[in-house]
Amino acid sequence: MDTLKVRDAKDVEQVVRAAIASDQPLEIVGHGGKRLIGQPMATNALLDLSALNAVTAYEPNELVITVQAGAPLADVASLIDSKSQQFAFEPMNTAVLLGTPDIGTIGGMIGAGLAGPRRIKAGGARDHLLGAHGVSGFGDSFKAGGRVVKNVTGYDLCKLLAGSWGTLAVMTEVTLKVMPRPESERTLVLHGLDDISANKAMTAALGSPFDVTGAAHVPNSAFRSAGGGLGELGAQRQAATLLRLEGISASVAHRATALAKLLAPFAAADMLEDAASAALWGSIRDVEPFAAGGALGAWPVWRIVCPPASGGRLGERLSRDTGGDVIYDWGGGLIWAALPPKPDAQAALVRARVDEVAGHATLIRASDQVRRNVDVFHPQARGLAALSERVRQSFDPKNILNRGRLLRGSAA
Repeated sequence: MDTLKVRDAKDVEQVVRAAIASDQPLEIVGHGGKRLIGQPMATNALLDLSALNAVTAYEPNELVITVQAGAPLADVASLIDSKSQQFAFEPMNTAVLLGTPDIGTIGGMIGAGLAGPRRIKAGGARDHLLGAHGVSGFGDSFKAGGRVVKNVTGYDLCKLLAGSWGTLAVMTEVTLKVMPRPESERTLVLHGLDDISANKAMTAALGSPFDVTGAAHVPNSAFRSAGGGLGELGAQRQAATLLRLEGISASVAHRATALAKLLAPFAAADMLEDAASAALWGSIRDVEPFAAGGALGAWPVWRIVCPPASGGRLGERLSRDTGGDVIYDWGGGLIWAALPPKPDAQAALVRARVDEVAGHATLIRASDQVRRNVDVFHPQARGLAALSERVRQSFDPKNILNRGRLLRGSAA
């Protein structure tokens, strides 16, 4: 495979135009940390953006950072953390789940759009993307949005890039909102609830006035391979329902006490504070119980998004029907499911169950052979698929960029 390492946006333009002229599709990577997600692509050319790694501008007082797409996410996160700031949507680090080095980039973060537990409060990656520079499938550079939210021409256009997996344009630079890191956090832990009861407890907490910023449930079966922050829950190995509160210390303490009283009919609440709480939510964000190096490392992993009120029943049915394990986030609206290996990763069963509740399922971890045999991304309804194709055609009419990553059979 030819690796084309670019130095700036002009280089990207030249590479894309040459690819158009020769009808040679390009695989777009930063450091390649998410190459194992999506349909396998058929291409002999790799567009390497890792040299585009500079922080162009950072204005902590304005809560805005502009950074090139190939910049390592860990480095940027460390920079903003030094100013007591963060990406509020808690971008997922897929390295643990995929068994890859921790080499994710800002471009990969936006292209994948995988938000963590605080999405229920702060929104997703697209909600924090203010602007972007990129090169389209025409080989032309463009700019959308800017460094402020108000009166920005093309503000909504850059939102299309979030979650597009590199199929619309080659991002070269992005501008993102950052937010102050909370002074304090506490997590209430309710032990021993079944999936349905936990779903009800999370719904009650999220409907309360106590500003919950994380709501997750880990059934007891998931603890057989739990490590990291989840290991701190002790030797009980009981199902754990987790509810996070953040803010100034006095407010967090008051709200935690009040929320514990509200949830007392479900179970008594234990409390984790600050560092222990942060480690716990890092484990939930990165799905550490299903880590590639753990007991379930050989099992395919599905990421299922559904109406939160349906989550408990859906996850319970999947566990019973497949013999797999599940973890709930977003108050039941996000289910991670690790299922015993089968040639199709049990795709037909998973999608049938998910369709019943109007959700969608993405196969995040599976072998190359399995990903060739099944649709990695949930098949879209005809009208939505036609709209998605029109959007893609408007950016990349010759299907040069990451050809075949989203749709099985489209790599040819």
